[in-house]
Amino acid sequence: MNTLILAIETSCDETSVAILQDRKLLSHVTFSQIAHHQKYRGVMPELASRLHTETITLVLEEALNNAHKKLEEIDAFAVTSGPGLLGALHIGMQFAKTLSFIFNKPLIPVHHLAAHIEAGRFVKPLLYPYLALLVSGGHTELVDVTAPLTYKIIGQTRDDAVGESYDKVARMLDLGYPGGPLIDQLAQQGTPRYTLPSPLKDKGYDFSFSGLKTSVSLLIQKLQKDHILFAKEDIASSFQHVAIQSLIDKTFQAVNHLGYQQLVIGGGVSANSLLRKLALEKGRSFNIDVVIPPLWACTDNAAMIGLLAFTMFEQGLFASLQLKADPQWSIENLHQFQL
Repeated sequence: MNTLILAIETSCDETSVAILQDRKLLSHVTFSQIAHHQKYRGVMPELASRLHTETITLVLEEALNNAHKKLEEIDAFAVTSGPGLLGALHIGMQFAKTLSFIFNKPLIPVHHLAAHIEAGRFVKPLLYPYLALLVSGGHTELVDVTAPLTYKIIGQTRDDAVGESYDKVARMLDLGYPGGPLIDQLAQQGTPRYTLPSPLKDKGYDFSFSGLKTSVSLLIQKLQKDHILFAKEDIASSFQHVAIQSLIDKTFQAVNHLGYQQLVIGGGVSANSLLRKLALEKGRSFNIDVVIPPLWACTDNAAMIGLLAFTMFEQGLFASLQLKADPQWSIENLHQFQL
C-alpha cells in the first residue's frame, strides 16, 4: 500500500509534524512552547498562535528531512481540527489546507481527543469494544468505543478537568507550570498524611475535582493561619492520592459493568506515575488489559493525529478546503466537520 500521511498538530502549545507510512512512524518533530508560557503560569492563547506561526515551517522541514521524504510524495494531509484553542487550531488548519490545495491531495480532519485514545496503538492493537479514559488539562471523560471512529461518552467531569485541578493546586503551592508533572514529582517525595474528601463517591461515572481543589486551598489556609509548618510534598501527595484514586475507582467500575477486557488511557495526565501504576495493578487483579501510551505519546503530538488519520483515510473521510477549526468538536460527532 505504502500510503504516506503527513500529520499536523497545533491544538494548544505544541507545534508538531509527523510522517507515517502505513501506520509506521517515519519521523516525528515537536516544538514545545512550555518555556514561553511558564512565566504566565498557563498557556497564553495569543502567544501560542504566534509561536505556531513562527515555527511550523521549520518543524515541517525537519520532519521531511528525518523521513527522507518530499511533499510531492505525501498521499494525504491530516490536521487537528478540534477541540483546542481556536487561534492555535487555525494556524495548523490553514497550513494543512494550503498543502492540500497545492499538491491536490486529500485533507483529513482529525479529532484531538480521539487521537489521544488512538495513541494506545503505539503499544499494542486496540480490540473493540473497549473503554477509554481521557485525562488532560481540559477534559476528563470515560468513552465507550464500540467500533472504529464510534465513540460514546458515558462519564465526564462536572466541573474542573483533572489536569486543570493539578495546575491550580500547583499554583497554590507556588510550583510553576505545567502543574501536572510538578505535582507528580513532588508527591513521590511526600506522604498522603492529610485527609481530603473523595469526590462523587456514587454509582455514576461522572467526575468532579472542583471540591477537591477547594479543600486543598482551605487546608493550606488553615495550616498557615494556625502557624503549622507543612511540607509541600505531603500536600501534593495527599491531593494526588485522592484525585487518582477517584479516576481509578470510576473507571474500573465502568469497565467491569460493561464487561470489556481492555481499557485504554490517553491524554496528558496518562503520563502520571501513580495513575499508570494503579491502573496496571488493578488491571492485573481484574484480568483487564490496560493500555497506556508511551510517555512521549501522552502529550500533544502529531504522531497520534497521523495514526487516527489512516482509519479515516481508509473510510474516505475527507474534508473540503472550506473546513474550519472547531474548538468544541464533540468526540461523539466525529463524522461532522465544521464548514
